[in-house]
Amino acid sequence: MYEYAVAWEWLSFAARWLHVVTAIAWIGSSFYFIALDLGLVKRPHLPVGAYGEEWQVHGGGFYHIQKYLVAPAQMPEHLTWFKWESYMTWLSGLLMLAIVYYAGADLFLIDPHVMELSQWQAIGISVASLAVGWIIYDQLCKSPVGRNTWGLMAILYAVLVAMAWGYTQVFTGRAAFLHLGAFTATIMSANVFFIIIPNQKVVVADLIAGRTPDPKYGVIAKQRSLHNNYLTLPVIFFMLSNHYPLAFATEFNWIIAALVFLMGVTIRHWFNTTHARKGRPTWTWLVTLLLFIAIMWLSTVPKVLTGETEGAVLSPVQQKFASNAHFEAARDVVLSRCSMCHAAEPVWEGVNFPPKSVKLETDREIAAHAREIYIQAGASHAMPPGNITEISADERQLLAAWYESTVSR
Repeated sequence: MYEYAVAWEWLSFAARWLHVVTAIAWIGSSFYFIALDLGLVKRPHLPVGAYGEEWQVHGGGFYHIQKYLVAPAQMPEHLTWFKWESYMTWLSGLLMLAIVYYAGADLFLIDPHVMELSQWQAIGISVASLAVGWIIYDQLCKSPVGRNTWGLMAILYAVLVAMAWGYTQVFTGRAAFLHLGAFTATIMSANVFFIIIPNQKVVVADLIAGRTPDPKYGVIAKQRSLHNNYLTLPVIFFMLSNHYPLAFATEFNWIIAALVFLMGVTIRHWFNTTHARKGRPTWTWLVTLLLFIAIMWLSTVPKVLTGETEGAVLSPVQQKFASNAHFEAARDVVLSRCSMCHAAEPVWEGVNFPPKSVKLETDREIAAHAREIYIQAGASHAMPPGNITEISADERQLLAAWYESTVSR
């Protein structure tokens, strides 16, 4: 049975790798086409129907690119579609969500001090929130409000802030930030799947049939693409945040999330304005810096991290690890080799907060992180970093024996 933990860890790594690779492909193409679209130049010699052109140099050659705002007069022989990058990023992200947060719901998704939930209740809320979020957003876009792009984005920002607060009232701080990223990414990918690609297919079908395509399809797709452009950087922040408890595990985490969305807007505004050759609004970097300083301040004032209380009751799984014959010896190893950093108030010089908000001071905390202790310090030598606390080979074998004998029962 203990081999399962190793296999599961590798599955998690593979899913994360796939997610990162597909995200790079999607974000890269998205940023490229936004920059290309904003940099197009209108010239008198352009073909009929062409909106603008741009010359680019890369890889030892020159590229001459022209954009047709609606469609060219005839269907081109070869047409490249950009859609699978988005689909695979979302699907691999869902796989990661299932592997880490659904399979590990008791540890990573549910915090009984925030809300008492069963595993299936928490998973149900997670899935429903992603689906409902897309429906609300899509209906807003299709409503009269959607005719005003910037007004719509202001309302969308209010929805995102409300979701940030809502997630922190239901899940752990780590899961709340991850879900806020997934909520936003679902909107972005659904834009591609339900709106942008279908609209482009309508235009292609009209071309094949010899009809003149309706320009409204391009206008709608461009609006959704603009939303995706401004939401990308916050999504990346939230996906990376699980490594930084000062972001997700502080009292004002939902306000931090709200400010992150604003930073995404200011950074993208600089790039979009620059690519459109409308100047370089350097003020956006000052605003971004001030927002980031505000986030740093909010993460430490007051200096309270969320987490389990010492007297909390052990779950059945945790009780199984705590009642194992090797537990007392394993606990002594953890307390002597790990808890100087993984504590509410770390004593190791230079460590001010427990790494990844993982505390290993009580029986419950140690039993709750049994699998992570096994992977990081038993089956591998990842922890402690550089073996700075000089954990011995025998102690690593003891940690491994504790986990393996428990899961084999």
